[in-house]
Amino acid sequence: MNNSRQVKISKYLSYILRHNPGEIGLELALGGWISVDELLTACKKHRFPITRAELDEVVAQNDKKRFSYDSTGTLIRANQGHSVEINLQLEPAVPPDVLYHGTGHKSVESIMQNGLRKMSRHHVHLSPDIATAEAVGKRHGRPVVFAVDAAAMHKAGYEFYCSENGVWLVDSVSPEYLQQILKAVG
Repeated sequence: MNNSRQVKISKYLSYILRHNPGEIGLELALGGWISVDELLTACKKHRFPITRAELDEVVAQNDKKRFSYDSTGTLIRANQGHSVEINLQLEPAVPPDVLYHGTGHKSVESIMQNGLRKMSRHHVHLSPDIATAEAVGKRHGRPVVFAVDAAAMHKAGYEFYCSENGVWLVDSVSPEYLQQILKAVG
């Protein structure tokens, strides 16, 4: 499959599995899971046919590991980033001492005043390393990276979760736990 097709399928699946499964007549089960057969049938019915081989390739090769199969390979889900109400069945986890959040330069002032808020998502997304956070920030303009004092937050009672693809999730991050470590250039 060419890269353009892979990107189109990934974007389509992100939209359906994270934001609007009802658009093609699907309903996510507990944990965000949906039958692979139901998904492929619904995609075909709504004029976006995807083969099982293409789906396998997108799940295996997505650079952000956005999707995963269950242990049987008969169910699929988006790993995080949902705007639809869903319980991903994640267990609280002890985070690394420092995590990172990448954003665009236009958000810095608001973040410094209000902290990080989940907005329309279920959680604030945090990265385990600076490079990943910077890549996320680039999607929103000139990148800025904040270090998050996850150890202090955890000690203060914040609950952290780690999604299957290694993204750390938390409900919010207050400004006192943030330090800007990479400033926008240009």
